[in-house]
Amino acid sequence: MTKRTYLIKGQIIFILIGLMSLPVRSNAQVQTLHWAKMSAGVWVAKAGHPESVNFTAVSGVKPKLDAINAMADVAFPLSENEIKTTVFDGKTYLQFPLEPGEQIFGLGLNFQTVGQRGRILRLHMDHYNGTDNGRNHAPVPFYASSKGYGVFINSARYLDIWVGTAVTRDSKVPMDSRDRNTDKSWTSQPYSDNISVLVPAEGVEIVVFGGPTTLDAVSRFNLYNGGGCLPPKWGLGFWHRTPTLYSDSLVLNEVKEFKKHQFPLSVIGLEPGWQSKSYPCTYEWDKGRFPNPEKFVSQLKDLGIQTNLWMNPYISPESELIKKLKPFTASFTVWSGYIPDYGLPEVNQIIGDHLKKHQLDIGISGFKMDENDGFDGWLWPDVARFPSGIPAEQMRQLYGLMMQKMTTQLYREQNKRTYGLVRASNAGGVSFPYVIYNDYYSHRDFITALINSSFIGVLWTPEVRSSPTAEEWLRRMQTVCFSPLAMLNAWSDGTKPWSFPEVEKQVADVAKLRMQLIPYIYTCFAEYAFYGRPPMRAMNLVDGFTTVSDKVEGKLSSTENPYAEATRKEMKDQFMVGDNLLVAPLFTGETERKVVLPEGKWFDFYTGKFAGEAAVISVTPGLDKIPVYVRDGGIIPMFEADGNSLKWGEKNNLIIRFYGAKEASYKLYDDDGETFDYEKGAFSWREISVIKGKDGKLKGAVSKTENSKPDNLGSVKFRFMSE
Repeated sequence: MTKRTYLIKGQIIFILIGLMSLPVRSNAQVQTLHWAKMSAGVWVAKAGHPESVNFTAVSGVKPKLDAINAMADVAFPLSENEIKTTVFDGKTYLQFPLEPGEQIFGLGLNFQTVGQRGRILRLHMDHYNGTDNGRNHAPVPFYASSKGYGVFINSARYLDIWVGTAVTRDSKVPMDSRDRNTDKSWTSQPYSDNISVLVPAEGVEIVVFGGPTTLDAVSRFNLYNGGGCLPPKWGLGFWHRTPTLYSDSLVLNEVKEFKKHQFPLSVIGLEPGWQSKSYPCTYEWDKGRFPNPEKFVSQLKDLGIQTNLWMNPYISPESELIKKLKPFTASFTVWSGYIPDYGLPEVNQIIGDHLKKHQLDIGISGFKMDENDGFDGWLWPDVARFPSGIPAEQMRQLYGLMMQKMTTQLYREQNKRTYGLVRASNAGGVSFPYVIYNDYYSHRDFITALINSSFIGVLWTPEVRSSPTAEEWLRRMQTVCFSPLAMLNAWSDGTKPWSFPEVEKQVADVAKLRMQLIPYIYTCFAEYAFYGRPPMRAMNLVDGFTTVSDKVEGKLSSTENPYAEATRKEMKDQFMVGDNLLVAPLFTGETERKVVLPEGKWFDFYTGKFAGEAAVISVTPGLDKIPVYVRDGGIIPMFEADGNSLKWGEKNNLIIRFYGAKEASYKLYDDDGETFDYEKGAFSWREISVIKGKDGKLKGAVSKTENSKPDNLGSVKFRFMSE
């Protein structure tokens, strides 16, 4: 290094030449993670200084350690020395290894893609706007690998994630420089062997879940977050939401129409007009449309129908709540309504007391919590301040979760289960009894979202609202009846299940089938609650499933595809309901489709006929039904009666369908269907078994319940579908 002297305006200035050539000293702190095993197949590590506000802390739900420890123990599924962590510039940099051919699932409620490898995402709570970029209704920072493990980044910040797109200088895969001018194998996306995550905080908690299967890893994640929700039985029936400004008399007339058309109905949803004012909301009954809400709700209950109320979070200045609530609201407003800070116990107490007095105590069964997801044009900005001190960014990621927690607790205090709808959820909300919906309305993408929900511990409904044709109306109804919540949402245009008379019978048939399948679906949800297994799940979570084709070549185009990149095929139009039912929807204009059957023999649900074994089949089912298949030895318990004659809380007769010829057993779940007494042991698992007798014929049996255990089964009949 040399020293030079300059005279500038009488001052001698010394400059050290060569200073800029010195290496820049970084304040980056490379972290060595220490993995603590908290239960079988679950490890936790902390990088830097994790924030106290995160998903599990806010949800307050305890892991189901007994259920996790009952699973097979496995070794740590990753190479620890390949997990890299650096804290730098007030942020945490994470890097996880990826193997060749490894597929990555999860990372939010995506609507168009299932496999996320090769994608760059910013996990940011928002309404979905047509692009899988990380902004959606459940930007859950959890991914599951086809190699049989999962990773959860427990941060409520906006996370940037590069899923096998970034190539490090010291990658274990040698650099392969190619000449694009002459080498046709050149690619703009060289092989990446890592998942990189940027957490805008000085530390984060990381949880790794072992397998050995991808379903096992997802199940451990769900159990870590309290296990899945178990809805009341009525919640699995058919829902109908009435137009916005309906009155009590109009709703009751609507119910009469359902009975006239012999259409099942379990829940009526009231939209904004039940309130005296909405946008912003008062949470108070409109005295003109509902002069006696307690009587009205009682009338519906006498008909076997529950009542669900719409709300959004923003409180009108004219609400009686504001006198107490205003000091605990944010610095910004939405639609001239105050934003409650659910990070404060005072807010939960004030709003909880109001809802209990005016809604729960008169018999309201639950809520639809709207507009707590996003859309920058009206939601609070990230510069908003909340009295709890929780940054607005974190509040946006957590708000829907907080509302679910508060309302769930209200029903727990009354020992009543609820089931409702929400626009926003996230990690930590697995056990909350809410199903996500939105205003996006692509039928195909709705099914992709249903598939993706199974990777991240949330529920999604492809609700039906309207259709331009009878064909689309029926196709939508057919798929929603195989989803977590079967609902027609007529808030805007007043559609009815029978709006298209030419398919009224087919629509009624699938709705009644939904009601008959409740014993099977309810058991699927019990497995979700007790064992973490998603009730509706992606084919990628099924043993013995492989996609037909993994890659399709792309053609060079100067505008649409200037790098001639290949596109990937994914399985995003068929899914499983529980272990035994495979559902393959059809969409408008389709008369034929291919169905990929996993290993083993599969049989047509409707006829019992053999469909195929580990094969790709082409089917032309007609308009009346969508393809549904049952695996060999599949046991499907169903109510004998349709939805018009079911009586909740009373014994109902059962028909048990059996498919194929393989001896099998199945555990049917039973409890009172509406309280939390099952958490204290008031439940039963009835074993259904099918064996071959000495004469070679199949015979079925159902075990008895233990003394004092629930028994809601009437008579039981077996139907051997494939004989």
